[in-house]
Amino acid sequence: QLQLVESGGGLVQTGGSLRLSCAASGFTKDYYAIGWFRQAPGKEREGVSCISSSGSITHYADSAKGRFTISRDNAKNTVALQMNSLKPEDTGVYYCAGAVSYINCLRNVFTSWGQGTQVTVSS
Repeated sequence: QLQLVESGGGLVQTGGSLRLSCAASGFTKDYYAIGWFRQAPGKEREGVSCISSSGSITHYADSAKGRFTISRDNAKNTVALQMNSLKPEDTGVYYCAGAVSYINCLRNVFTSWGQGTQVTVSS
């Protein structure tokens, strides 16, 4: 069973940066693709980014391209999402989630996720 814990959210002004971190644990943690998705009030869940189990392949939603960077350190069991040039529309609860394959991550099909961390971008 994969367990995930997010941290690093907060309040930031438009144009600012935040770095989200996801700590992973569990027997098979190295074999999971990891994704970040966000949930804003009144909006559907949106996949933001995915990274393969090895870290060699990454994907970004159009809304995140050029501004967000996902990375993972399997030795430290962490996945990070560096978010720059933040906009008010980036506001939401961000979750990291595990998928049994990279393709499943792209499809937002996850088997486990954390409790989420709030990101608020003020205008």
